[in-house]
Amino acid sequence: MWVYGYGSLIWKVDFPFVERVPGCIKGYVRRFWQASHDHRGTPTHPGRVCTLIPYAEWTKVPGDEFRDAEDSVTWGVAYRIPDDKVKAVKAHLDHREKDGYSEVYVDVYAAYDAREPVLRHVLCYVGHTDNESFVGHEPIDELAAVIAGAVGPSGRNDEYLLNLARVMRELAPEAVDHHLFALEEKVERLRRDRLARALVGNGRQEEVNKVKTDHE
Repeated sequence: MWVYGYGSLIWKVDFPFVERVPGCIKGYVRRFWQASHDHRGTPTHPGRVCTLIPYAEWTKVPGDEFRDAEDSVTWGVAYRIPDDKVKAVKAHLDHREKDGYSEVYVDVYAAYDAREPVLRHVLCYVGHTDNESFVGHEPIDELAAVIAGAVGPSGRNDEYLLNLARVMRELAPEAVDHHLFALEEKVERLRRDRLARALVGNGRQEEVNKVKTDHE
């Protein structure tokens, strides 16, 4: 069994595997349009995590700030599961991805312009647009504010986003993902502002100035 990850499965691999193949899938757009009630948020204050939107559906979504066709290629990682662990890993992933995700099968390519996939029929978990946790498009400033503030049993929502952006730069420097990197910039700014307010409240203006200087 092969499994493809495009979100936290890229940087938080909590299952055994015997082979790891970075690659991209075509015809899908990665967006933080899935609510997280059980990992990066709570039922009352859900966070936002990744899902994949079929390109044809994405073109019909009004209001999305980013319309570059190159975004329809999504980079991630495929993992080959040991034969004797397939049942256990499948059960684990079904539980991990239970908040609105369904199974689809994708082909994985080694490069953006590759014509033939290196892997076919790879398991991938996608939150379809008709699942109960699908939020859909939100203005990016509002979305960044949710991500910057949400916390769940698996940790802070902003760590999920920032880890993904960091790993994507290492995994595929050539990748185009305007949505991800714009969110990263806005969430980083919100984090700095929050830190600055906390320091000012504690009478530590010098450290506030250092935070600003370090960023500049």
